[in-house]
Amino acid sequence: MILLRRLLGDVLRRQRQRQGRTLREVSSSARVSLGYLSEVERGQKEASSELLSAICDALDVRMSELMREVSDELALAELAQSASAPDPVPAPVRPMLGSVSVAGVPPERVTIKAPATEAVDVVAA
Repeated sequence: MILLRRLLGDVLRRQRQRQGRTLREVSSSARVSLGYLSEVERGQKEASSELLSAICDALDVRMSELMREVSDELALAELAQSASAPDPVPAPVRPMLGSVSVAGVPPERVTIKAPATEAVDVVAA
């Protein structure tokens, strides 16, 4: 399962580290406790929009830029997740080759019904 709070935290941490800033510096500038900011970066806490705004201001990053980067990360995570998931559609049933005979019924009167997900039924018409 993809957790949005974890992706958001990863992007916030990268933004902070790109600037060479510490958690203490950003938490002080954003007026958020150091422990809480750390939990947000680790994806352990959900950040409110007000808190995200304060952190973005402290990092001098537009919230739209932050969310765009989170959106890109989410898209990649979804692709990776869908690529590793088993195929939900069963493989097609292959037609049987050869003839089918039913005792006492001419071959032209035999009908074969083969639903995609069930065994083949032979019915005498």
